[in-house]
Parts: sequence; structure tokens; C-alpha cells
Amino acid sequence: MSKQKQQQQQTKKPKKEVTKQYEQYVKQFTPKPKYFSNSAKAFIVGGLLCMAALYIQNLLIDSGMSEKDAGAIVTVLLVCLAQLLTGLGVFDSLGKFAGAGVFVPITGFANSMVAPAIEYKKEGPVLGVGAKLFSLAGPVLVCGISAGTIIGILYYFMK
Repeated sequence: MSKQKQQQQQTKKPKKEVTKQYEQYVKQFTPKPKYFSNSAKAFIVGGLLCMAALYIQNLLIDSGMSEKDAGAIVTVLLVCLAQLLTGLGVFDSLGKFAGAGVFVPITGFANSMVAPAIEYKKEGPVLGVGAKLFSLAGPVLVCGISAGTIIGILYYFMK
């Protein structure tokens, strides 16, 4: 072996040791997640959110609206509420408390659209808000629409 290769091997060993020591140091200060309480909060808040949405939907159905129209209105209400709460800065606090309970339903999608737009509003309505509106939600939409199209085509030919 040449001297250069030997020196490289000698410098690699201490780097690995330093990396391991650093990982152990970081583990001392990293808070351990509270799986049970986080899951309970997400379950309760998500359940209350869905229960409130179902209550509103049932009120609309009882007033004579079709189930399909009531579902569409409730969906729009949830999206608008999530956008409003994001704009007021409340949704992030709620998300920190409830976790997946508020981010899994459609409210999380609304938040992912509004938050980047608010962050870049100083750059103007076109290059700031308009350009960043779909920065997080865009890939989700592209993948969802593409998958739906492919599945629809396969279903058409298999039938």
C-alpha cells in the first residue's frame, strides 16, 4: 500500500469515532417522543374535527340538501377554516398540540397551500404568493392526478 492510502485510512478511523461520539452527544439532548399521549391527542382532536364536520353535514341534509352537496359544502368549509386559521397563525399552534389529528384530513392540505404563500407574500402577489402557493401541494396534486389517470385507463381496458 502506498503512504497516501495508509494516511487516508488512518484519517477515516478518527472521523468515524468522532461521528459516533457526536451522535451519542446529540441523543442526550434529543427529547424522546411521547407516542401514547401524541396518539391520544391526535385521535381526540381528529375525532372531534370529523364529528363537527359530520354534525354540520347532517344539519345541511336535514335542511333539505342532498348528501353529495352537503359533503361538498362541509369540505369547502373545512378548507376555508384551515386557511383562515393558518393566516391568523393559530393552525400551527393547533398542529403542534394535536399533530396528525389536524394534518391528516383535508385541513392539512389547505395549510400546506397557504403557509408557503404567506411566508413569501413580501415578494409580491405573483412572484411571492402565486409562485409559492403550490410549492408543497403541487407535487401531491401531480402524483394524485397521475395515479388516478393511470388507474382509470387500466380500469377502462380491463373492463
